[in-house]
Amino acid sequence: MTPEPNPSPSPISAASQGLASCHVCGKVSPVTVGHCPRCDTPLHLRKPQSLERTWAFLIAAVILYIPANTMPIMTVQGIGGAEKNTILSGVVRFWEMKSYPVAIVIFTASVLIPLLKVIALVWLCLAARGRSQTAPRSLSRLYHITELLGRWSMVDVFVVAILVCLVQLGAIMTITPGPAALCFSAVVILTMFSAMSFDPRLIWDRHHEKPNPSSSLPSLPTNE
Repeated sequence: MTPEPNPSPSPISAASQGLASCHVCGKVSPVTVGHCPRCDTPLHLRKPQSLERTWAFLIAAVILYIPANTMPIMTVQGIGGAEKNTILSGVVRFWEMKSYPVAIVIFTASVLIPLLKVIALVWLCLAARGRSQTAPRSLSRLYHITELLGRWSMVDVFVVAILVCLVQLGAIMTITPGPAALCFSAVVILTMFSAMSFDPRLIWDRHHEKPNPSSSLPSLPTNE
């Protein structure tokens, strides 16, 4: 008879052994020591109040996302009068001028990426609560992509800042930033804080709890 293969051992996490990785220098130390012995940073098994802070930043970003796309992002004052443009009206204007690459870049960076980032963070938070059946490896990859792309969402703000500095021709033409520029900057910063507050290890903690709920390993606190 062919012997049956031994079942693969259950993975043991560092947190279940009471080991915490310092989020500043990366040194792994027993969480009971309280502070990292190398850089003196407080040690936690998981980011404190990770989901609560992620949701708080995310909700604030969603609220500001509305005025960021409905209020003027810049005002052009010329001989013919003042013209106010929102992000979407700017995209339409560039599209009508057949500047398709510029219109696509602005739409992608200023409308699509912030929206997808909010959806991805909501998905990750729900997965950390056990409300999604998506594989943890895919969710971790989604988290890293979300964190990476969010840093490149300031295109509109950079464009407005450059235009304000360059196009100041006195009585002929002036460009001033609108309130949407401030709202949009806040949306980008808040989504970055939200992504930084989220602890992706919560996804793996939830995954390890599912197949063997009667495991003798201690369950990990999700918010400590």
